Amino acid sequence: MTHSARPNQFALLGQRRFAPFFWTQFGGAGNDNLFKFAFTVMVAYRAAGLTALSTGLMVNLIAALYILPFVLFSATSGQLADKYDKAVLMRRVKTLEIAIMALALWGFVAANIPALLACAFGMGLHSTLFGPAKYAYLPQHLNTAELTGGNGMTEMGTFVAILLGNLAGGLLMTVERGPLLAGLACVAVALLGWTAARFIPATAPVEPQLRINWNPLTETVRNIRLAAADRTVLQALLAISWMWFYGVAFLTQFPVFARDVLGGNEAVASLLLAVFSIGIALGSLACEWLARGRMEIGLVPLGAIGMTLFGVDL
Repeated sequence: MTHSARPNQFALLGQRRFAPFFWTQFGGAGNDNLFKFAFTVMVAYRAAGLTALSTGLMVNLIAALYILPFVLFSATSGQLADKYDKAVLMRRVKTLEIAIMALALWGFVAANIPALLACAFGMGLHSTLFGPAKYAYLPQHLNTAELTGGNGMTEMGTFVAILLGNLAGGLLMTVERGPLLAGLACVAVALLGWTAARFIPATAPVEPQLRINWNPLTETVRNIRLAAADRTVLQALLAISWMWFYGVAFLTQFPVFARDVLGGNEAVASLLLAVFSIGIALGSLACEWLARGRMEIGLVPLGAIGMTLFGVDL
């Protein structure tokens, strides 16, 4: 395919094979961060007397509970994505999200910290189950020339959703009835994501006869060994893990950094998140142009170097 004939990545948004999937994952990423940031801001600015733990410890506990399901269940989730129709799996995950956000609504209104911590774990589990289906869906519906653009659009959508979710969570918590409004917003976004998921086209399982290994420890070890046996896969795994570790480290600390170092309020924390997320979204879109329609892994070390250099000051 020539340079002039490269597919337009934005055209995918008008096609059923991509659009419902895009908006489903967009809603999930947005809701994850709307809930997490609203809860984090509540802890940082509103939760005096609700818990004996320090603000810094609570913020890190929220992040840890969200990440824990990824550590425990990612390998098992990958098996589920191989065995079952990914469209059906994504719809069931969105149903789970509605239940979790209903609990979160009650937790916000009642200012019940244990319930909200349980929701942080639940939303981590929701994303853990959704992730393998999300990443395996695109290669089954896009051709090779479209795949870089489709991945870029998905990554861009993820971080725009993170931006909007964080902004909404932070701004909603600045108003008088913020916890109620944040909880209602979480439920509404979950319902919209569930609706979008109804239109994702069927995606044939790649290994329907697979026997699920329900032991997350042994399955995780098996997957690590498989990755270690292929240098390209291992390097990709490490690069993606580093990017997400780096991003979570910054996103988690922004509210406390804005309050204790910059002396700002919730709006300052939201501004930091906005600038951070916009940069990632622009970089994701630029990948398709820089790769010129090819699967180009050479961009990864350049991105890692840039992240390191620009992160030194903070």
